[in-house]
Amino acid sequence: MDSKVNYAAVGVFVLALGALLIAGILWLAAGSGNKKDYALYVAIVNESVAGLNVDAPVKYLGVDVGKVKSIHIDPSKPQEVRLLFAIEKGTPIKEDTEAVLKTQGLTGIAYVELSGSTPNSGILLATAGNPYPIIRTKPSLSARLENVLTTVLANLDRTAANVNAMFDDDNRMEVKKILASTSIVMSTIAAQKTEINSFIANAAKTANATSQAAPNIDPMLARISRAADAVEKMANEAKLASTGAKKTLDEVGGGMRQLTGETLPELERLLGELSALSVSLKRLSEQTERNPSSLLRGRQPLPLGPGEKITP
Repeated sequence: MDSKVNYAAVGVFVLALGALLIAGILWLAAGSGNKKDYALYVAIVNESVAGLNVDAPVKYLGVDVGKVKSIHIDPSKPQEVRLLFAIEKGTPIKEDTEAVLKTQGLTGIAYVELSGSTPNSGILLATAGNPYPIIRTKPSLSARLENVLTTVLANLDRTAANVNAMFDDDNRMEVKKILASTSIVMSTIAAQKTEINSFIANAAKTANATSQAAPNIDPMLARISRAADAVEKMANEAKLASTGAKKTLDEVGGGMRQLTGETLPELERLLGELSALSVSLKRLSEQTERNPSSLLRGRQPLPLGPGEKITP
């Protein structure tokens, strides 16, 4: 019995199997059934991005949350490199989030690390004129090391230049002169070794004599202290005496003021009366000189003048 093969059925089966295979590959490639949504963000870097490639991972505190979509230089600002990130929605990208370039171990493969978000910070949003939110960046470790090394090398260059300027030919000659003078001084000191030893011995003797005289100094200081106490006591007594004298003078002054206030008015009245009496005595004396008989007959009336008469 001859078996007949249905080529049409075989062809359909092969085509269906191939379609299923292609669909499975596409499903695996696209992650069907676990598809993630991504949001686009921009970061502007002011340093070299050597080692960073498109599709490089973007990590948030070490966890993969996205990848680098594009890397290009801003034509208007050639010193800046613009990075476009595709980051999973739901990742806490906030206003204080920072992006920094890092490398993985010894391979040198670069990736982007995100960090710095705090609970109180707001969600990062796009601003006017920018289609995507802009994540802040900070220098990478290599950039910071490069800046530090550049500064250190510049300081070393300046230090070397200053040292070279310090030790030019003239200064080297001066240093030689100073060394020569120092040598002469040391030689002179060595030559005076005996005198120096003698001086040191005399100083030791003086110190010993001073130490021996120290016990006699204490009684002398005690006597001086007692004399100072006596002087202080005398000064205090003088102070008390002056205080008493001042009090006495104040009392005498009060009495004088009282005496003056009560006696002066009476004395002024007495002087006035004495002045009037003196005038009267003067008039009496003049009258007696002109007419001595008036003492016996009294004062005679003046004669009448022309046209005057005695009024009864």
